[in-house]
Amino acid sequence: MRAGGQFLSFLADLLSTVFERRYRQPSNRGAVTRPLEELASALIGSTGETSGLVLAQDILSGFEEMDDAGKLAFFKHIATEMNIDPDAVRRALDAYEKAPSKQSYHSFMAESEPGRQELVRRLNRVQGATGRLVRMRADLLRLARETPALAALDLDFKHLFASWFNRGFLVLRPINWESPAHILEKIIAYEAVHAIDSWEDLRRRLEPEDRRCFAFFHPAMPDEPLIFVEVALTKGTPSSVQALLAQDREATRAEEADTAVFYSISNCQAGLASISFGNSLIKQVASDLAAENAGLTIFVTLSPIPELKNWLDQEAQAQNFETSSKAAGTAAYYLLHAKTKNGLPFDPVARFHLGNGAMIHAVHADADISANGREQSGGTMVNYLYDLNKVAQNHEQFATTQKITATANVMALARASSLFRGDER
Repeated sequence: MRAGGQFLSFLADLLSTVFERRYRQPSNRGAVTRPLEELASALIGSTGETSGLVLAQDILSGFEEMDDAGKLAFFKHIATEMNIDPDAVRRALDAYEKAPSKQSYHSFMAESEPGRQELVRRLNRVQGATGRLVRMRADLLRLARETPALAALDLDFKHLFASWFNRGFLVLRPINWESPAHILEKIIAYEAVHAIDSWEDLRRRLEPEDRRCFAFFHPAMPDEPLIFVEVALTKGTPSSVQALLAQDREATRAEEADTAVFYSISNCQAGLASISFGNSLIKQVASDLAAENAGLTIFVTLSPIPELKNWLDQEAQAQNFETSSKAAGTAAYYLLHAKTKNGLPFDPVARFHLGNGAMIHAVHADADISANGREQSGGTMVNYLYDLNKVAQNHEQFATTQKITATANVMALARASSLFRGDER
């Protein structure tokens, strides 16, 4: 155990050292004059480390200086000119099938991987390139919406990022009022659920003893949070966000709290869309809080229902928000029965939490009376409960049978809704 503890301590020190490092961009070598398409081909064919780094730096810098038309042309070039050769892939697969060996399998792997994946890997050798590649993918996602031919290129980025940003490389860090100002500024900018209106508003979310905030960082992007969660420690489960964030509220003593409320989860990097961090973040934070405070026994969210009004409009059922009681029943029905074509919950937040192993705990009318809350769901919000003893079981049931776990009260609300047609599972 001692040797293992020493190794973990060494690893933690190593990660901390890497994390605290601040990347310095190379000195300006002047404007990039060669076409990026030419530089990309040269980088793929390069065998020298120094020359490869120079080429990669020029490609990254040149790309960042381009307008959208230039960026789109570059994406189209590498999507087509650095694609796989289907005939070569077939021949390699046939050879492996006839005579399986290390060499024939290596040949198949080489032919089946597009050259643009190796291009992105080589670009990432430049110091500080990871964040720049994340921003590059953000441009790709933005520009590729009307260009289906770039879908495969995005899958290449996603494939590489899923490895580079897997949970083993992420560092969980608390964010508090003493955190560096440039990190706090980004928390304000990236908050995507309940806008932070001022530094004083941020102070109210970070400084009191009943407030917590945690973020995942990557050692290659030490100044950029990837995702963060804001947590309130309360006595009992809250039923409205305005009460949770009220300016004149009295702070709960941390030792008296029995509930941890995850009331805002924000993804920070557009270029990491569809790379999932939230499930690991919530479970890690819940586990850490439980270890820190034995009095915390309930872990819930206070979540928006972002697609409720859109779904009601599609179903021509917008009149179901005439009263608060009707709103709660309609929301409960929606969460339990509104499905996509593949049978998953229609609501993206519901898909996320139920997929993590949470259950629908309670539905609250008039829980978010902001303009955004009214627009999304008529002000209705939902608590998802993370029972640490049951999340694995709930996750497995949802993943295999798409079963939605909910309390009896939520199911009763759904049955009371005018939308109920006896189709409850």
